Amino acid sequence: MAQLRITQTKSYIGSKQNHRDTLRSLGLKGINDVVVKEDRPEFRGMVRHVRHLVTVEEVD
Repeated sequence: MAQLRITQTKSYIGSKQNHRDTLRSLGLKGINDVVVKEDRPEFRGMVRHVRHLVTVEEVD
């Protein structure tokens, strides 16, 4: 199954609390932090919610 490499590229300072919570639930704690998750609709929705703070790459 395909996987997503999610990298936090911007700080969450000044963002809404629910954006901070979404980053935390993805496992991201700070700038340049990277996590690899399965490519599932749940994670795609979370990434879409904070797309201005992260970058996403597909990993095989």
